Amino acid sequence: MSRIPKPPSWLPVDPYILALLGTVGLAALLPASGSAAPVASGASTAAVALLFFLYGARLSTREAMDGVRHWRLHVTVLACTFVAFPLLGLAARGLVPFVLTPDLYHGLLFLCLVPSTIQSSIAFTSIARGNVPAAICAGSFSSIAGIVFTPLLAAALLGNSGGGFSADSLLKIVLQLLVPFLAGQLLRRWVGGFLVRHKKVLGYVDRGSILLVVYSAFSEGMVRGIWHQVSVARLGVLLAVEAVLLAAMLALTWYGAGRLGFGRGDRIAIQFAGSKKSLAAGLPMASVLFGAQASLAVLPLMLFHQMQLMVCAVIAKRRARDPLVEGAGAGAVPVPVEGEGVGDSGVRAGR
Repeated sequence: MSRIPKPPSWLPVDPYILALLGTVGLAALLPASGSAAPVASGASTAAVALLFFLYGARLSTREAMDGVRHWRLHVTVLACTFVAFPLLGLAARGLVPFVLTPDLYHGLLFLCLVPSTIQSSIAFTSIARGNVPAAICAGSFSSIAGIVFTPLLAAALLGNSGGGFSADSLLKIVLQLLVPFLAGQLLRRWVGGFLVRHKKVLGYVDRGSILLVVYSAFSEGMVRGIWHQVSVARLGVLLAVEAVLLAAMLALTWYGAGRLGFGRGDRIAIQFAGSKKSLAAGLPMASVLFGAQASLAVLPLMLFHQMQLMVCAVIAKRRARDPLVEGAGAGAVPVPVEGEGVGDSGVRAGR
């Protein structure tokens, strides 16, 4: 990914987060409505397809095959992402209606069904001197599995509240996400060199695609008056609930991996890949599954996304200061990345 200038020391929020917030503000002031709405929707669909094509083209087949050999780690990450997270989401059902409204709860539960990130898992694992190859494969496998698991889990756990999940919804997700990803893998032999030479420009394509999807989803929410349903107090409560959720998963992935016998490098990869959720994968899925309610449904995911970046950046920095023990596990040797500030890592986390 391209190097992103670090934000000024007085700026506590990652620049990309500010860009996301600015996009939401733009959608509030100038939403795409009337004849512009289908244009914005079509553009966001094309942008996401391009995004997943680039994911597929960047993932080395050799790296994927090497990662398969570490199957215990990948099964552990998948279990955290698609079993532990959903169970915690179901447990939060007891917070309705006194703490969370039904709509916010459905968004929180959807957040728990979304696959893990790719770039931020790699970046934070590298900063913490963990098993970077394992983080690459774990994040990639989770994203691929999420194309199938997320809509199926949404059908089972959200039911009609998911906006009417159907076989057609699954087909749309496959066509929008999986097909471009596989196309990228097939064409990687010819386009891989180009991607390496132009990685800075393509980094902006990544982030721009996500911003376009955010604008389209929140524009539709503004046009339909969905945001009048959420008060500032409700948002504060939602943030508190998500803080507890993130803390629980960070503790579970770190101490649970230790109990399973993983070394330090593997535990770091499991913690960062197993405790985070992908904004880039969740947004297009929500637009298909929730339809007009997508903007409200992705609100918990957007808030969780920012929270996980800030918290994991602090954890990664602290893990980097841990003394490395000889033979402490795969990936104990640090792997350099472009920039170790919260700003750089955070931008990569738009996945």
